[in-house]
Amino acid sequence: EGPSEWHKAYPIAQGNRQSPIDIDSARAVYDPNLQPLVISYESCTSLSISNTGHSVMVEFEDTDDRTAISGGPFQNPFRLKQFHFHWGTTHSQGSEHTIDGKPFPCELHLVHWNARKYATFGEAAAAPDGLAVVGVFLEIGKEHASMNRLTDALYMVKFKGTKAQFRGFNPKCLLPLSLDYWTYLGSLTTPPLNESVTWIVLKEPIRISVKQLEKFRMLLFTGEEDQRIQMANNFRPPQPLKGRIVRASFKA
Repeated sequence: EGPSEWHKAYPIAQGNRQSPIDIDSARAVYDPNLQPLVISYESCTSLSISNTGHSVMVEFEDTDDRTAISGGPFQNPFRLKQFHFHWGTTHSQGSEHTIDGKPFPCELHLVHWNARKYATFGEAAAAPDGLAVVGVFLEIGKEHASMNRLTDALYMVKFKGTKAQFRGFNPKCLLPLSLDYWTYLGSLTTPPLNESVTWIVLKEPIRISVKQLEKFRMLLFTGEEDQRIQMANNFRPPQPLKGRIVRASFKA
């Protein structure tokens, strides 16, 4: 069922703009025309937290452009729909993107859609310019105070298919101080692997404690009736670049 089998059901898995990738920082091209990223999460309204069977996801009300990102490489604002995480069984792996071949223990993905151009999230997810995902690396360090509200809620969604109310959480608290980023054209990293994502990978990681990361590893890929399989290593390995250019908003 793993990523190496996906191409059988989803031939796009071998397409020309698949994600994630290894970002070779020396080969990334500084683009002075890239605008600073503007993240407007002030009136953010989280709704629920759920175990999707491949990650844990927090969903948001996305009826207007108040919770959005803009600037960067974008013409339109993109609305926040959900965020989720990828992590490993050990600290030596877990992120989807890697930097100069180095993985991080965990990666946060904030998924946004182009609501100016498309009527629904589903329509945007099928279009080449429909989605924008902000990737944030997590590394091990001291406890991340704002992350506790999230990690403390994980026990409620231990099993696949479970969902709980999760209101009033603003993911702005999960962003690093610097919004320097790399950007490239890519895809969803889980089936259906649509090539619809403009990726924004933030250069600066955030830190969480070992104890906080352990709470992610207590989640299960399986339902309550099934044999328990720990949710971890839920990342896709880096895919071939196939001639794509990675642009940087900052000078190396």
